[in-house]
Amino acid sequence: MSSDRRKFIKQLGSTIVLTSASLSSFAAMDDHERRLLQAEKRYSANDKIRIATIGMGIMGFNDTRAALTCPGVELVGVCDLYQGRLQRAKEVYGNNIFITVDYHEILDRKDVDAVIIATSDNWHSTIAIDAMRKGKAVYSEKPMVHYLSEGLGEIKVQQETKAVFQVGSQRISSVAFKKAKELYKSGAIGQINSVEASFNRQSALGAWQYTIPLDAGPQTVAWDRYQAHAKTKLPYDSNRFFRWRNYREYGTGVAGDLFVHLLTGIHFLTDSKGPSKIYSIGGTYYWKDGRNVPDVMSAVIEYPETPEHPAFQANLQVNFISGEGERTSTKIIGSEGVIDLFGEGDGFTIHKNKLSVAPGIGGWDSLATYPEAMQKSLMDEYNKKYSSSDQQRPTLAPVTFSAPPGYNASNEHFANFMDSIRTGKPVVEDAVFGFRAAAPALSCNESYFQNKVIHWDAENMKVLG
Repeated sequence: MSSDRRKFIKQLGSTIVLTSASLSSFAAMDDHERRLLQAEKRYSANDKIRIATIGMGIMGFNDTRAALTCPGVELVGVCDLYQGRLQRAKEVYGNNIFITVDYHEILDRKDVDAVIIATSDNWHSTIAIDAMRKGKAVYSEKPMVHYLSEGLGEIKVQQETKAVFQVGSQRISSVAFKKAKELYKSGAIGQINSVEASFNRQSALGAWQYTIPLDAGPQTVAWDRYQAHAKTKLPYDSNRFFRWRNYREYGTGVAGDLFVHLLTGIHFLTDSKGPSKIYSIGGTYYWKDGRNVPDVMSAVIEYPETPEHPAFQANLQVNFISGEGERTSTKIIGSEGVIDLFGEGDGFTIHKNKLSVAPGIGGWDSLATYPEAMQKSLMDEYNKKYSSSDQQRPTLAPVTFSAPPGYNASNEHFANFMDSIRTGKPVVEDAVFGFRAAAPALSCNESYFQNKVIHWDAENMKVLG
């Protein structure tokens, strides 16, 4: 057994508290152990994967860093529309990397095997389609599309080209989410009936008021390229470029940025293809900085009964000025317990509660409103029918799982992507799964801006009506 593997198992022992009845196997941990052993392999030149990143903003740099934690991966070039980011890429990754403001020059390179697309949302689908047609593997940041109308076309290109294509919602690769799914499928919380999920923040940076460079302007930003296929051409605006998430023309708001993460986790755990009904409300309550998307949004989403799961509803919320501070939570609520997932795949706790066999009598009940003799007769009959143990709720200890110290779901997500390129095994979040998570999120925007319920056909991935 390798030292890394021993270290991982030791970490697991210190970070997991599990009841013996709650786990049927350690499959999720075994997957990660195999990943550690895989990392020890020496890759030949033929095994090397050469990548390029298109869009070197916050996610671009973070995705590139995560991709390069995978053995045998080399960065060839980067593309960005701001000169300062191209300069920074050379400072970080060396003067030999190729830099450009034209993503087609990346796709034309024969030494690029895969691209990371981390641009503003409005360019995700266009670049992904161009890249797949050029024979590149694609890692596309979420949401994979800017508009609902783009989804089926992008899926069709992926199926035609057979390109390796993965969407970047990293929690689907998390060891914690895999273990939570295993427990959910084993019946640990009974029958699911609802989900409560939220992303709350309380900071200017969390609300997308990102730092703008001192030299920002038309001389350093390829503004015309940025809005090349925009319906309305606007004069240069630093906010619209460096804080693009605040504008519908380039981003998808809190729904596309954060609801899609929540929905990805829900769909992964339940094997759901998606909801049938979506309604959302929201507004700009605090960050009145010119943005045209909400800073607080809530959605109620209805999932019908399917072969994969019973009917349930999901309540999603994002609050960019929450007095609670920054907190992410997904609660999968069942008839006998709750899986409370925290962080970006960091871990979870299962709180179990089961009904007693007896339905209960007295207390907050109509019993006391009946004549005394009637009460006595009812109590005698109840005690004859149910034993004292039947009348007690079972006491069940919570189950807690935490990923090992230093564990990073993004690194795992990229490792899965690289494995798919090398071995041809299926990716963990393909175009169909990615669109089925993105579509309800984008439908939340449609519901908000149109003030109506959106009816969604999850099987065929289209809006009804």
